[in-house]
Amino acid sequence: MATEQTAEVGRRNVLEGGGTRASRDGRGSEKLATALGWFSIGLGMTEIVAPRTLAKVIGIPERPLLTRLMGLREVAAGVGILKRPRQAGWLWARVGGDILDLAALGAATGSRRSKSERVAAAAAAVAGVTAIDVLCARQLSTGGRPVSLGATVAINRPVEECYRFWHDIENLPRFLTHLKSVRIAGERQSHWIARAPGGRTFSWSAEVTDDAPNQRIAWRSLEGADIPNSGWVEFEPIRRGKGTIVRVSMRYEPPLRAGGPLLTAVLGPDPGMQVRKDLLRLKQLLETGEIATTEGQPAGRPSGATWLDRLART
Repeated sequence: MATEQTAEVGRRNVLEGGGTRASRDGRGSEKLATALGWFSIGLGMTEIVAPRTLAKVIGIPERPLLTRLMGLREVAAGVGILKRPRQAGWLWARVGGDILDLAALGAATGSRRSKSERVAAAAAAVAGVTAIDVLCARQLSTGGRPVSLGATVAINRPVEECYRFWHDIENLPRFLTHLKSVRIAGERQSHWIARAPGGRTFSWSAEVTDDAPNQRIAWRSLEGADIPNSGWVEFEPIRRGKGTIVRVSMRYEPPLRAGGPLLTAVLGPDPGMQVRKDLLRLKQLLETGEIATTEGQPAGRPSGATWLDRLART
């Protein structure tokens, strides 16, 4: 009876609060977005204040009203970017404006009043800025922002056993499905390899930053990691020491060069769901010594999916 109660507590706890949240931290892409925001405001103010002078510099016929409207668009985009430098929406708006500017310059080349060499130089400059706008917008759209994952599970085993199992970090790939291997590389250091589709792997070295016996273990990746990350696990005794609440928090920082797609390749399309399933795998390993699957059974799926898939979604 006690085991059934603990299993039910574990089922409820592993499902609570294990969602995925994007941390507001854009790093290099935010700095670039901020620079583009100020550039947009500066250009827009020039178009509003001195439309005729700008037309002469570019070598196109003077159209003050149209130029001022384009300036208002630039200012609006710049203000929007500065207010939300971690979001791509206003940057994509700038990309749309860049395309309109290129179209306008293209149309101006057919005018006898235009100076083709100056128009061509202006078009090249706009094309260059467009490329930067697209790059920054894609970085913010596809990732590069840290992702935090967390879940909790109740395990019908003493806290000492749960801590000891996790403390031997070479056990982690037995239940963390995205890990291929974890190898001890020193007193407080280790080397991790994560698997991805197509036989690809990603690796990093990590160090233990906190180790309180039977209470808490924390770690972080070292410089040069394919996927910078950190995390901690806490152990809380329940039921007079016969059971344990295990709380896990992990934080991944996908590099901007790959962003969200890289994280998806390693953790799957729903990282929050995956970490909840992995804790259920840990629970079953510690309580029964193995992880049951439906693979090979008549009613099972040939993909090797476990009963944890269904349990984690209930």
